[in-house]
Amino acid sequence: MKKEIKLVKKIKCLLRKLGYPRWLHHYGPKTYEFSDHLLALMVRAFCKLAYRRVKQFLDLIGIKCPTKSSLQRTAKKLDSAFWQKVLKATSGDAYLVAIDSTGLSRTNPSYYYLRRIDGKMPKIPIKLSVAFDTKKKKFCAAKIRVLPAHDTKDAKFLLETSNPKIAVADKGYNSEEFYKFADNKGILLMIPKKKNAKRGYYRKKMQKRFRLRTYYRRELVESGNSSIKRKFGANVSSKTVRTIRTEVYCRLACHNIIFWILGLSGQSPQL
Repeated sequence: MKKEIKLVKKIKCLLRKLGYPRWLHHYGPKTYEFSDHLLALMVRAFCKLAYRRVKQFLDLIGIKCPTKSSLQRTAKKLDSAFWQKVLKATSGDAYLVAIDSTGLSRTNPSYYYLRRIDGKMPKIPIKLSVAFDTKKKKFCAAKIRVLPAHDTKDAKFLLETSNPKIAVADKGYNSEEFYKFADNKGILLMIPKKKNAKRGYYRKKMQKRFRLRTYYRRELVESGNSSIKRKFGANVSSKTVRTIRTEVYCRLACHNIIFWILGLSGQSPQL
């Protein structure tokens, strides 16, 4: 019971740090605080439960929890700006970040059912692009897209939000426009060379300072994406865009906030 109380305190301290009010509404009934809603959403993502099941679970351990419909409405209200503040507050300032993207499926179909109906494997429509602090092993910023898009579309947002000194990425981010954006922000961008991309003032300027040893730190963001999928699953159960965004951001926030709980399940304390 003490561990759940500590988690409640962490959520309340986080909301006070962000400057958010105790309640989401001004004139409605003051039955449940904002921290009660956020705690239920965090537990749902961490334990991979449904809205009804997380309500039953928190009631069993003595923590008050809003109803299923209230949690769904809260999941739709929370925008990406709120979650970016949560990731920034839980990760802190970053010096070297690694940028990468991964895919998440909307459902978890049964292979037996797909074989029975002669169906094909479903495509991966959800794309998650993250900026990962290679020293603290935490997510600094993230961008979620439901439709497929190129990696460079979210790279500028990740750099501007995380604001590191050095950033590493793979060849998919090798773009003259991206190099120029990083140089204007005072960020050293380390991306390996591409055979068909050799021109550009900012590209040549950055590649002169390229260090292979620093670039190898990029492997940590792949480990971070793998740990998110191993702990919380590679698929999401939400259906709408807003609830999908909240579910994925909750997983990243759980990785940052509930970092010490991972040791209880026998996993590595690093990732």
